[in-house]
Amino acid sequence: MAGQEQNTLLHLFAGGCGGTVGAIFTCPLEVIKTRLQSSKLALRAVYYPQVQLGTISGAGVVRQTSVSPGLVQVLKSILEKEGPRSLFRGLGPNLVGVAPSRAVYFACYSKAKELFNSVFVPNSNIVHVCSAGSAAFITNSLMNPIWMVKTRMQLERRVRDSKQRNTLQCARYIYRTEGIRGFYRGLTASYAGISETIICFAIYESLKKHVNDIRLSPSPAGGSERNSTNFFGLMVAAAVSKGCASCIAYPHEVIRTRLREEGTKYKAFVQTARLVAREEGYQAFYRGLFAQLMRQIPNTAIVLSTYELIVYLLKDHFK
Repeated sequence: MAGQEQNTLLHLFAGGCGGTVGAIFTCPLEVIKTRLQSSKLALRAVYYPQVQLGTISGAGVVRQTSVSPGLVQVLKSILEKEGPRSLFRGLGPNLVGVAPSRAVYFACYSKAKELFNSVFVPNSNIVHVCSAGSAAFITNSLMNPIWMVKTRMQLERRVRDSKQRNTLQCARYIYRTEGIRGFYRGLTASYAGISETIICFAIYESLKKHVNDIRLSPSPAGGSERNSTNFFGLMVAAAVSKGCASCIAYPHEVIRTRLREEGTKYKAFVQTARLVAREEGYQAFYRGLFAQLMRQIPNTAIVLSTYELIVYLLKDHFK
């Protein structure tokens, strides 16, 4: 029993460290992605010439349409209007939340894996899917208030040299204007996003099996060399699995951001999906995907590989 508790503590510590490292390195891309997902993104007006064939003179008219700015334009706008510090808005609640979030997630995942291994074929895809889904459900339910504050801070436009609300002030404002329920906006979209976690871990665990079978270098004794963690291989496995999962399940991210906006017309998951599709078209569900991939792939690679490395280095001390 003591061994199981120590194993859980190891996964808590490793998950927290991995999440913290990943959050710091990828925070600017997180801010850009959230801005791109927002309905308050300033769309550029583009004018296209259009010839009116039905007119006697054949004169052309100008047709206006709107184009969503890309990652570079949003980055340039933030730097020019708000300053470099705005690229790290929301890092406070992110750091406050990411360590316990990742710790809870990996601890729950490890515990669920032990449970489902006794029910299904050990280390099969169904075990990985059920474990990832259970861990994501518990983590999302517990951590949604912190992510709500983080999103609000990232969406808040900062005027250069002006004083903006800090994490505590933002949390108080949400409570004062929306009550306790305000902290749980976007939770339904987070539950829908469990599908992304399930897909990611199913692919990751499958790739991880192949990575662990690779010998870093020939060893006559076949001992520690064969059992050592292939750090680079795990990073590639994590990057591939997260990239595939993000592309498949990305629309829930846009819906979640819209639900967390202040003074928004978006009230529920299905209603938001219908509004976005009707008003902006289906391509709007993929706004910010490139920034998300640029952020999530290295972030997941850093988190999972750091987690695996710490577990590998410390597992002997927890036996």
